[in-house]
Amino acid sequence: MKIKIKKNTNKEDFINWPIWECEKSQFDWEYKDEEHCYIIAGYIIVTYNQQNIIIKKGDYVIFPKGLKCNWKVLEPIKKHYMFK
Repeated sequence: MKIKIKKNTNKEDFINWPIWECEKSQFDWEYKDEEHCYIIAGYIIVTYNQQNIIIKKGDYVIFPKGLKCNWKVLEPIKKHYMFK
């Protein structure tokens, strides 16, 4: 189970997806479904399996179904997202 991060994606693919925002915070999360998201703004560190993954503005991220992780939002986050 691995988080995938892509760069240089076509923004037209997800421009109509819902938007989620979160202020600076830290919380545990478990993905019931696979989530695809594009980071519009912000900076976070997601920790899982003793790995720290840095996610920031411009990243297209795929979180796998069943992933248990901890989010540390260092700069307020804003993202387009879709569960698949």
